Amino acid sequence: MSTFWSEYPEIEEKLIFVKNNMLEKSKSSEKYLDRSFEYLYSTGGKMLRPAFIIIGSLFMKQKLNEEKDKLIKDLASAVEMLHTATLVHDDVIDDSFLRRGKEAIHSKYSKEYAVYMGDYLFSESFLILSDYNIPRDVMKNLAQGISTICKAEMLQNHYRYDSKVSVEEYLKVISGKTAALFGISLSLGANQVGIEEEKTNKLYEIGNNIGLAFQITDDILDFTSDEKTLGKEVKSDIIMGYYTLPLLLAFHSENKDELQKIFEKDNMNESDLDQVFEIVRKSGAIEESKKHAKKYIDKATNELDKFEDTKGKQILKAILPKILKRSY
Repeated sequence: MSTFWSEYPEIEEKLIFVKNNMLEKSKSSEKYLDRSFEYLYSTGGKMLRPAFIIIGSLFMKQKLNEEKDKLIKDLASAVEMLHTATLVHDDVIDDSFLRRGKEAIHSKYSKEYAVYMGDYLFSESFLILSDYNIPRDVMKNLAQGISTICKAEMLQNHYRYDSKVSVEEYLKVISGKTAALFGISLSLGANQVGIEEEKTNKLYEIGNNIGLAFQITDDILDFTSDEKTLGKEVKSDIIMGYYTLPLLLAFHSENKDELQKIFEKDNMNESDLDQVFEIVRKSGAIEESKKHAKKYIDKATNELDKFEDTKGKQILKAILPKILKRSY
């Protein structure tokens, strides 16, 4: 379990349940399959999306009864399974060797195995929800969330190796592939405990803005951190042709010609990649990207301030600085 939630035992305790719940739901009669899922879940992570389900439910002042509390934890488990499925598939597509500091599933087992595992997780997530009389709009929101992620990933693939991608186009991609599920999670948690629609819609916007800031910060860390700290290959996006905000901003800086010369090469070597990183850092693109991330956190904060004081509001507001100021 990540230390991200160590200051919030009520969230951490439920996330431990979510992790164990996912493992239990993934069990089969085959020990080999069980071991692979144990390995998958052992890699940990911040578990922000299931946490947002839980936080959303805490916008209700009254304490949840046992039945509703179980629903929230199962809903959180289902959302984390959906997210994990997308990560397993992403690593296959990107041929990423590492995931959270450990060998990726497709690398440890096989690409075929990883694809099946991702598909299995998708189906299991909806099986969890089938135990409840989940309203149609909730199932629709989750299905739309998956659809949005897939469309954004296809759009990102379309933009590969294109240095002329605009900031707006980049934001459209990350809004779909990352931010939408943050918004869905926060609003779903609130929806399931009876928070009125106007407020759940606002919570979706808040979650979406937090998700945008989170992804921009992730993309900044690729240029400012290292493989050991992040637990993934930091230069893989450039090699794969996925140009994120810091690089796109550098392409529009006074260093653009210097940068363009490197990208005009047929094959970039390690020295070229090091030079790209150095140009991005000196161009001011990192600082500009941080301003973009802060802008979305400020938007989330301003909307959050309009809500009455609840445990959910307190926790969400407290973690906002951590979204920006993190090393992994």
